[in-house]
Amino acid sequence: MHNSKYFIIGLLIVLSFQCFNADGQKPQSTQPQLWLTDPDNGVLFKQQNQGLKQVNTLKSAPTITIDKSKSFQQMDGFGYALTGGSAELIDKMSADKQAALLKELFGTDKNDIGVSYLRISIGSSDLDDHVFSYDDLPAGETDAELKKFSLNNDKHALIPVLKKILAINPHIKILASPWSPPAWMKTNDSTGGGHLKTEYYHTYSQYLIKYIKGMAANGITIDAITIQNEPLNPKNNPSMVMEASEQGDFIKNNLGPEFKADKIKTKIILYDHNADRPDYPISILNDPKASQYVDGSAFHLYGGKIEALSEVHNAHPDKNLYFTEEWVGAPGDLKKEMRFHIRDLIIGAPRNWSRNVIEWNLAADPKQEPHTPGGCTECLGAITINGDIVTRNPAYYIVAHASKFVRPGSHRIESNYIKELPNVAFLTPTGKTVLIVFNDSDSTQTFNIKLNNKQVSSVLNPAATGTYVF
Repeated sequence: MHNSKYFIIGLLIVLSFQCFNADGQKPQSTQPQLWLTDPDNGVLFKQQNQGLKQVNTLKSAPTITIDKSKSFQQMDGFGYALTGGSAELIDKMSADKQAALLKELFGTDKNDIGVSYLRISIGSSDLDDHVFSYDDLPAGETDAELKKFSLNNDKHALIPVLKKILAINPHIKILASPWSPPAWMKTNDSTGGGHLKTEYYHTYSQYLIKYIKGMAANGITIDAITIQNEPLNPKNNPSMVMEASEQGDFIKNNLGPEFKADKIKTKIILYDHNADRPDYPISILNDPKASQYVDGSAFHLYGGKIEALSEVHNAHPDKNLYFTEEWVGAPGDLKKEMRFHIRDLIIGAPRNWSRNVIEWNLAADPKQEPHTPGGCTECLGAITINGDIVTRNPAYYIVAHASKFVRPGSHRIESNYIKELPNVAFLTPTGKTVLIVFNDSDSTQTFNIKLNNKQVSSVLNPAATGTYVF
């Protein structure tokens, strides 16, 4: 039992907000908005309306200084992968519970978290209940003219759920990624592994174009595609290997020119795999014939370091960067996951030029299903859906700390990095300043925040995250 006044102040986050006029006089004090997650004390993304206490700015404490005059990349948003399995679970909820959940996730009212970016799969991912493409055929058959192409698998749940999401947020960005082309296009005639046969490069380009047009016909705009999910991972089901030389050839000789000829505005994004291979996208971007069609590169962080994104940016500063996947393993340890995902993804990815952050995945049931045979059996959704009962898991809170406040069109701005207090700052389209701070130490950290002529003193407990909105 902790009865000391200092502990209570530390738990609740202590703020002082001092504003000074041009003549140096201090007007009436005000406070920024603060949302806190403190795993050790059971505080789960709660606005701190009570217990805030005025204190003097601490000269001996480290200071995070925000400089709005130094602006970097524009942000597209924060969100999740809406897998086929996620859509299926949401689609099966009762109408009122489903509507309430979708509003909470995608709305922008006080009790909503404002998810603004989604990743979906082209065909099935490994978190669908079965493997499929849009042109599956019996063994030995082919369909080079794509006469049997059909989006019917997506019409059962994914497309209806997306339409409901778009009704809430018509401007949400959607990134689509294939896990595998139809098996008959591949060197091993299988949904897992293998390579895309060169004789089907044109056919596969048309397959992706038919997908984009088909989704548009259903009222769904695909803002961007990646060419292959995890192109160096043949172990998933579905999956496909696509080496950098293959992806470069496919872009410059087929996908890029055919998108251009068909006036497809959907962005082409490279790579979509781990940060241990920045050479993969760089090698393609070094080829001007391929690079002309490419918007940017996408990364996961199951290998390598998040700083690799800056390596790609420095090599090709005219191209964008995206963070498209990281999973939380069941059963989910909030303190552990906050330390990695907040520090390296929510803070680290934007500090290394990423325009978005997407967590894998939105929803699973209590058994971490559905998934394909050979698919991920331990991927914990941001939410667990059990009929109409919804449980919020670590990725829910991780994304909420950014998605609710860092709205699309925000720009990352300068803030100094402190090892024990990693942080990232943004300027929103409405002129608000947002600072996300994580205590990456094993002790309570007292620190200052300086913005123009305003100063804040705050305390964060170990592994706690604070989002400050000025």
